[in-house]
Amino acid sequence: MTGMAEDEMIEGPVTGGAKGWAFGRPLFDLADHGYVEEEFFLTGEATTFRLASGAEWGRDGRWRAEASGAIPFRTRILVYRPADPARFNGTVLVSWNNVTAGYELFQGESGEILDGGYAFVGATVQRVGVHGFPANNQGLAAWDPERYGTLSLPGDDASYDIFTQVGRAVGPDRDRAGVDPLGCLAVRRVIGLGASQSAGRLATYANAIQPLAGVYDGLLLQIYFGRGTLLESGPGIVNLDMSAPLGEADLGDLMRRTGLVGANLIRDDLDIPVMVVNSELEAIACHGVRQPDTPRFRYWECAGTSHVAHGVSLVRAEKYRRDFGADLPVLEAMNRIPITPLYDAAIHHMNRWVDGGAPPPGQPKIDFAGDPAEVVRDALGIATGGVRLPQAEVPVARHSAIPLRNDILHLLRGSSHPFDAAALDRLYAGEADYLARFKAATRRAVEAGVMLERDVAGAVEEAAQDYRRARGLAA
Repeated sequence: MTGMAEDEMIEGPVTGGAKGWAFGRPLFDLADHGYVEEEFFLTGEATTFRLASGAEWGRDGRWRAEASGAIPFRTRILVYRPADPARFNGTVLVSWNNVTAGYELFQGESGEILDGGYAFVGATVQRVGVHGFPANNQGLAAWDPERYGTLSLPGDDASYDIFTQVGRAVGPDRDRAGVDPLGCLAVRRVIGLGASQSAGRLATYANAIQPLAGVYDGLLLQIYFGRGTLLESGPGIVNLDMSAPLGEADLGDLMRRTGLVGANLIRDDLDIPVMVVNSELEAIACHGVRQPDTPRFRYWECAGTSHVAHGVSLVRAEKYRRDFGADLPVLEAMNRIPITPLYDAAIHHMNRWVDGGAPPPGQPKIDFAGDPAEVVRDALGIATGGVRLPQAEVPVARHSAIPLRNDILHLLRGSSHPFDAAALDRLYAGEADYLARFKAATRRAVEAGVMLERDVAGAVEEAAQDYRRARGLAA
């Protein structure tokens, strides 16, 4: 078994520092939504793991791990929880914070989380989150030494057990004798979240560590490339070169050149629900390791979307300006279909599922054809099949995962090319007709379970702006 060492300690709430706020916190005051925001430090010793003797990194994901050592650590968690215990729905979402950018990325303030009464925990479990990259260090300890200077994560080999310890520290069996990060809330379920690089690490957690630890009640992998990470990487940092040119190639070849190609399944003998929610880009990566839905597994892939969307990039740029005092460019022609509503729908279904309810509704997969297999696209250039969000079903632009340029940065951002006036006239009899069709598409998405009712009004408002922008009119 993995878990907290006897000398594990939780301190907080943490305040102060040179900046005066917790890194990555929302751009708005959570108190306005009836939430408490608090940060805590965790200190202890984490077990490291290796592949067990005689075991293999098999495609089936049934990986056997064994303890290989222990590493002392000191890290932080950022907690959002309902101020009124009566609003708490019993579920804690624990995010494996993403560090691909050289600083922590996570998002715990969506409509489903705040309106649904979840508690959210952003967990710093990887070395880069604290210590940054050697060049342009943007880790926590450099960002605010006064607040975070005592934190220490010697290497990512400890990340798996730290994630276990965080889950236990906020779970139903946590020790409440000392500092309680959940403020005595009656926790019933803990769901682990991971996106992009973190989804790869969460895949390894599912395949190798969850069977040993048994802490999480469900795991949700978002924008997952179908490949788990190593248990042992030592003190080094493995990261993609975002600026490296990839040469001329189609999208499938670009994925293969970058190594963003699926290699393993999520093991099929877990006793907890696992769900994967992918954009069109990761659907390409995962095509060779697609798994059928089972009573314990769901897999969604969304047509017309990309790894990162324009709206999310705008929020990230605003946070970057606040936290680092610099501008972060946002590509105007990058993909503009927001995938956050799909994530919220998945969280909504996962919460019911881990509580013994019905699993998320199964969804069609994106269509592929040829050898090697490529995405099938309609006459408008949009992928056929898959989850159909209204922006893809009733489009004003050619939305896809096809990048604007052939490098990693652009590969993750896809593209949206607005239709010209003639194309819009062929598709729709004016703005009113377009919006009527868009509203009908939102109804179908809600009925399919891939969109929540609360997101409809905002989507329709944004659709009107998108139509006017395509027409060259003031939004």
